[in-house]
Amino acid sequence: MDLKITTLENNHDKKSFSCGYSMLDNYIQRQAKQDIKRDLSACFVLEDEQSHLVVGYYTLSANSISRGDFPMSISKKLPTSYQDLPTILLGRLAIDEKYKGNGFGELILLDALNRCVQISKNLGTLAVVVDPIDSKAEKFYFKYGFILIPGTGKMFIPIKTIEDSI
Repeated sequence: MDLKITTLENNHDKKSFSCGYSMLDNYIQRQAKQDIKRDLSACFVLEDEQSHLVVGYYTLSANSISRGDFPMSISKKLPTSYQDLPTILLGRLAIDEKYKGNGFGELILLDALNRCVQISKNLGTLAVVVDPIDSKAEKFYFKYGFILIPGTGKMFIPIKTIEDSI
């Protein structure tokens, strides 16, 4: 299987995608293309180059987080005129169950974070934010340096942290 990460296109086979979470399955099968057309998100897929089968995917979109939600160690360094801080939302990230355990989750997460760093060079953004679907996903993101935003269930990783680790 030859894999590559690319933007979601009409020729991608996403009908059989099943990650174990119906919300994520339904999104890639039914909603993702509509969100792209409406400029609500960008969707990137890990595909088999021959069959165009979707092995995994993630989405990115513009976002902001209230200054009060960030830890004081970060927000105290920023101008007080910013009540909402610019971020990128890594909205969804999923791997088909048939391919779990092969490091593909890490592969697409690192691709997403790398892409966010590139975006940040042209657009002011402080961090990447995720909203983990469950405690398993939360543990996954902790492993890569994401920090819990108290009281929100969301997590973030500063762009500077990603840059320093690349």
